[in-house]
Amino acid sequence: MLSTIAKISKSGYYKWLSHSEEPEKDYKDYLLIKKVFEDGQKKLGFRSVQMKLFEKQIIMNHKKIIRIMNKYHLYCKIRRRNPYKNIMKKSLEHRTFENILARQFEQSIPFKVFCTDITYIPFNYRFAYLSVVKDIASGEIVSWKLSRHLEMDIVLGTLKNLKDNALAPLEDVLIHSDQGFHYTNPQYISEVAKLGMVQSMSRKGNCIDNAPIESFFGHFKDDVDYKECKTFEQLHLLIENYVKYYNHERYQWGLKKMTPVGYRNHLLEFVR
Repeated sequence: MLSTIAKISKSGYYKWLSHSEEPEKDYKDYLLIKKVFEDGQKKLGFRSVQMKLFEKQIIMNHKKIIRIMNKYHLYCKIRRRNPYKNIMKKSLEHRTFENILARQFEQSIPFKVFCTDITYIPFNYRFAYLSVVKDIASGEIVSWKLSRHLEMDIVLGTLKNLKDNALAPLEDVLIHSDQGFHYTNPQYISEVAKLGMVQSMSRKGNCIDNAPIESFFGHFKDDVDYKECKTFEQLHLLIENYVKYYNHERYQWGLKKMTPVGYRNHLLEFVR
């Protein structure tokens, strides 16, 4: 039994169950995280926990690890400066936005509705994190950034790349995301406002509300042998080449058998 493995009492187990919103879903993951954390003498942050789990061939989403570690106060004792933890402490300053997109994925005008998210990429017993912005109308990847960590610069850098490479004005463009702490963060909200863009957010715990970006991540992980990369630089180049391929060479049935860039140009013919 998992309570025996984790060395906790049955009464502690049932007490946990009575206070958990999703006991059956979270409890096994909580025990795995707790054991790794305690084996590391409570000196492991979420990234180290994620890598230790990966060494045991257990792949767990970083957002779940952070949520469980924060909920049950599994804080690293020796890392006094933890940017992620500091951000979480400022959660009262964070804001969520209405789901304006509301699954209206059939868009016909490019550069009007974007979706964005972050995914983790395991390679060489480490993790990198990929932030992407996708144009819903054309399916084109219009901005991306790869990072070694999950600090705010991953999304702020993605916005900067979007601004620097924009082929049309960003004012009044809708940008849709989940309710992750990056997107509710005051820094991100401020930068989006400076660009004149409008934020929209999925309902909590509803990934289908952001299906277009999830679809891209699925294709990426099916198409690319990212686990073969030995260095961060190799992974960066692999993603750079894949995005070019995806935008310019990957024909898609749902885009009238065109590539995203080809379909974007096709749609723009009707706008002019």
